[in-house]
Amino acid sequence: MKREKKKIILAAILLMCIMPLTASGQEDADYRMEIGGGVGASFYLGDLNNTMFSQPSAAASVYWRYLFDHYNSLKVNVTYAGVKGSTEDQDNFYPSDPKTQEVSTTPLKTKFTGSVIDLSCMYEINFLPYGYYQDFFGHKRFTPFLQLGLGMAYASKGKEVAFCVPMGVGVKYRISKRLNASFDWSMHFTTSDKIDGLQDPLGIKSEGFKNKDHYSIALLTLTYSFSPRCPNCNKAK
Repeated sequence: MKREKKKIILAAILLMCIMPLTASGQEDADYRMEIGGGVGASFYLGDLNNTMFSQPSAAASVYWRYLFDHYNSLKVNVTYAGVKGSTEDQDNFYPSDPKTQEVSTTPLKTKFTGSVIDLSCMYEINFLPYGYYQDFFGHKRFTPFLQLGLGMAYASKGKEVAFCVPMGVGVKYRISKRLNASFDWSMHFTTSDKIDGLQDPLGIKSEGFKNKDHYSIALLTLTYSFSPRCPNCNKAK
């Protein structure tokens, strides 16, 4: 009996010694910031395209993200988004000259190709506690998320700077302690009607976000985690 008690006590002591070491090693995956980028596709919605996901173009972005905790983060990104549109598949009778607003008897045939440079700051909310270690801390390496923010956009075709409100959804996956992958989709509602170079071509007055040009961006991203929360106590590198 005495030998069995000694074995139990010894096992308990060893377990108590091992658990802090394990926890310390696992905390190495807890970081404050991420940096990275992504590539994908974009499309515009406006006078020359009124169909979602139609006429896509290439898009690319660079990211910086600050993680408040395992649910909440703030993301700043600069994105290049190609945009294009055409009246070929539309039945609207546009004015033959948008400046005079004189309606033509035949549909206006026009198209454009341009780009948007977008600077946005978005708040992200994860559905699950995002992290690397799932068993010990209860974190999840995969989680959906919502995003909402404010930004500014410069349109090359209309040569105009406008405010935008981006909002969207996404999913992210923790590949390793420092690498994160995500699929990110956002719709950017702007205060401009000149992304396509045409302002009120149908003679309809624009107010707020009504009758304005908008664009959407979908990206596959890869980010690198850095700035450990406790570099001295867990010796993260």
